[in-house]
Amino acid sequence: MEKIEHTTVGTNGINMHVASIGTGPVVLFIHGFPELWYSWRNQLLYLSSRGYRAIAPDLRGYGDTDAPPSVTSYTALHLVGDLIGLLDKLGIHQVFLVGHDWGALIAWYFCLFRPDRVKALVNMSVPFPPRNPAVRPLNNFRAVYGDDYYICRFQEPGEIEEEFAQIDTARLMKKFLCLRIAKPLCIPKDTGLSTVPDPSALPSWLSEEDVNYYASKFNQKGFTGPVNYYRCSDLYVPKTYTMAIIIKENWELMAPWTGVQIEVPVKFIVGDQDLVYNNK
Repeated sequence: MEKIEHTTVGTNGINMHVASIGTGPVVLFIHGFPELWYSWRNQLLYLSSRGYRAIAPDLRGYGDTDAPPSVTSYTALHLVGDLIGLLDKLGIHQVFLVGHDWGALIAWYFCLFRPDRVKALVNMSVPFPPRNPAVRPLNNFRAVYGDDYYICRFQEPGEIEEEFAQIDTARLMKKFLCLRIAKPLCIPKDTGLSTVPDPSALPSWLSEEDVNYYASKFNQKGFTGPVNYYRCSDLYVPKTYTMAIIIKENWELMAPWTGVQIEVPVKFIVGDQDLVYNNK
């Protein structure tokens, strides 16, 4: 781990923390929620030993990267723009992309917006979501899963953050990182996070030291930035906002790419107990 280099790179109006190691063809890793560059620590070390330059940033709102306060600063255009700016600053033209969870969604957007910068993509968990011009995603989630579905519960600014603050951050990280349920995740208001099970034991790939690293970073930065990704996924008017302040969300911004296909080479991986896979 001590061989991994940590730098701060100015990109797209923010300062981004970047972990990197190795030389050779570049592999850019994009983490999910609630994760960090640290999720890719083992892959960074392995691929660098196999002749690759492995790079894993903390995305905007996470870890040691800046967290803009406005919800509207977390659209797909911002997130991909951060990564394009990072590559430009590092003098890198093309990369192999690897994404997981929200990182997978960002990677799909990256391939739509700038396929010229991608050699190939390995994505995990979240399949490519073609834009349906007739249906807003949040409306669909509410209709299919109800108001307690976790993405719906994440919408009101400050609400889910208050619930997260009620329990120890290390325990919260264990709940999310070890989550294995073969059904959609719901967080009812009356029972809250008690519906998200605590793991009976940590898996072999996650130690108490790892959990404490995640917890320390989320204690410093909080969860508002990461949750804002979900708040930009669809049109939503928070109770605390006036009608004049409407979030410009990804569904609306993605209109120019309606019907566009991913044309870079892709390998997609999903587990049979993956939360997204079981959203049926």
